[in-house]
Amino acid sequence: MSNEEFVAGKTAAIVAYFTIVGSLIAITMNLEPKNAFARFHIRQAFGIHLLFHALAIGLSFTGIAYASLVLFLLYLMLWGFGFLQALNGNKKEIPMLGSYFQKWFTFIS
Repeated sequence: MSNEEFVAGKTAAIVAYFTIVGSLIAITMNLEPKNAFARFHIRQAFGIHLLFHALAIGLSFTGIAYASLVLFLLYLMLWGFGFLQALNGNKKEIPMLGSYFQKWFTFIS
């Protein structure tokens, strides 16, 4: 990855990690011109947010308070890892799930 690609896509990549709405905003920011660095991090962030919301909705029906605390801590760890990778200009996938996010969210271009 070139330095120009990192600089051009850094803003969209960072915005993607701020809530699921930030991911949607970053998708529109990356429509023209397309940037591979931003696209990578948008897919990662969108996957983290979508997974968290889906599991939070599912756990809300179980009534297990401790499970939601564990889910939130896992979310914070994944979010922090991805956010720091975007800040440092690295294209490193989220552990265990990152490769799936890149495959599942190919509609984000």
